[in-house]
Amino acid sequence: MSEPLDKTADDADWPRNYFNYFTETEEHFQRARGTALFLLSPLDWALIESWKVSGVPLEAVLKGIDEAFEKWRSHRSKRRSINSVAYCAQAVLEVAKRIPLTTRSGQAASAPLFAVDELRLHLERSSSLLRQRPETPLQEVGGSLDRLSHDVDRYATDLESLEQKLTAMEEKVIAALRVSQSDEDLFAIRQALDRELKPYRGKMTADQLATLERRYIDRALLERANLPRLSLFYLH
Repeated sequence: MSEPLDKTADDADWPRNYFNYFTETEEHFQRARGTALFLLSPLDWALIESWKVSGVPLEAVLKGIDEAFEKWRSHRSKRRSINSVAYCAQAVLEVAKRIPLTTRSGQAASAPLFAVDELRLHLERSSSLLRQRPETPLQEVGGSLDRLSHDVDRYATDLESLEQKLTAMEEKVIAALRVSQSDEDLFAIRQALDRELKPYRGKMTADQLATLERRYIDRALLERANLPRLSLFYLH
């Protein structure tokens, strides 16, 4: 999924802003661009964060992205793809001028981002799938998820801690899957990756390519094993 962001403002707003504002912007940009493979850059995340902190409504961000792509598609010559949210920055700000900025002081209290039962079901389902695997590390993660589900009431009000724990567990799962894969399986994943990356290699830095490659392989390993993503990003 996406590069983690440093929280710089209003920790109380973190869960909703983190899981809605950023992910909806990312997913909307990917849909507009026509590919879910593309990962946003650190610059993109910083730009999105600046919009959030400034109170730019999510509606303005999404509409601005649409308007930027509509303008790009109207050009006769499209030699370059849109590879950054920064391309949409001017359109987003123009739309934001037509939509009143949000203010935290004027916002009504919102419902919890995830219901307790929803969190518990996510943890229990993930644990069940992991416990079906023979690898000891996956069994251990399944047990950890069971313990989290028993204490889910507390984590429902501390989503940041829960997300950090789930991220660490997912990394442990992926590490175990890498060890258990045959050379042939890893080669097949790499071949598929190279085919999909071919149009983008000349437009990305080495660091971006390395991040994209790592996350692509991680996703492929989980999909091949029929195992879930543990992060709360995948609850919706």
